[in-house]
Amino acid sequence: MEPVLEKNTFFMIIEYLAIFSCGLAGGLLAVRKGYDLFAIIITSWLTGLGGGIVRDVLLGIFPPAGVSDTGLVLVALASSFVVAVIHPEVDRLRWTMLVADALALGLFAVNGTSKALLYHTSAMTAVFLGMFTALGGGLIRDMLLNEVPSVIKDRHWYAVPSLVGCVLTVAVYEAASSGWIGQTWEMLADVLIVLIVVAMRVLSVLYDIKLPGALQRHEAHLPLRVPAFRRSTARRTRSHSKRH
Repeated sequence: MEPVLEKNTFFMIIEYLAIFSCGLAGGLLAVRKGYDLFAIIITSWLTGLGGGIVRDVLLGIFPPAGVSDTGLVLVALASSFVVAVIHPEVDRLRWTMLVADALALGLFAVNGTSKALLYHTSAMTAVFLGMFTALGGGLIRDMLLNEVPSVIKDRHWYAVPSLVGCVLTVAVYEAASSGWIGQTWEMLADVLIVLIVVAMRVLSVLYDIKLPGALQRHEAHLPLRVPAFRRSTARRTRSHSKRH
């Protein structure tokens, strides 16, 4: 049994496109840092397939799809050679790359979560594995190239859409498993989830929507007994000093 989106040729093509786009983004970062072709190839491959490889290893799937699926591997490797040649053009396609990355984020979140559920993990575990499928490639890329991970650096919605996508995928899967919806409705629901993830990511960048940080506070409000404790400690310290 496979995730429902993997049974459809159209969505398999979208998955290849998503991996190719992730590979372009990863390879582009290696190009910007002036690394050689081998580094570009490794970076593109890990960016496109790294999250899925870790997910499969955690699920006990050997060998992982990222090294055993010829189509996926060839697409990831092709992206590295393409970006090595046309990196100036790719660098200027900011919004195209953003939409493609958002599409990959949504698709990997849905497929990663579904695959984990099919291996009988709990809903919480499936959500974690789905998020790592969606975010893991970029995380591995940034750590490999000594960058602050995008999931931390980018204050626009990045991890949040993937979390929403994973949670909704669990809900749809449970509904399908209980017989409440058929396979067609399950596929349509999964497509809708991908679109929701894409919309959340793109709109957050377009309208500069960011998650709030820590509360801006400059004074500490401590219990009243704490100053008294400090004075008592200070008196004991002075008394100890006089004796010595």
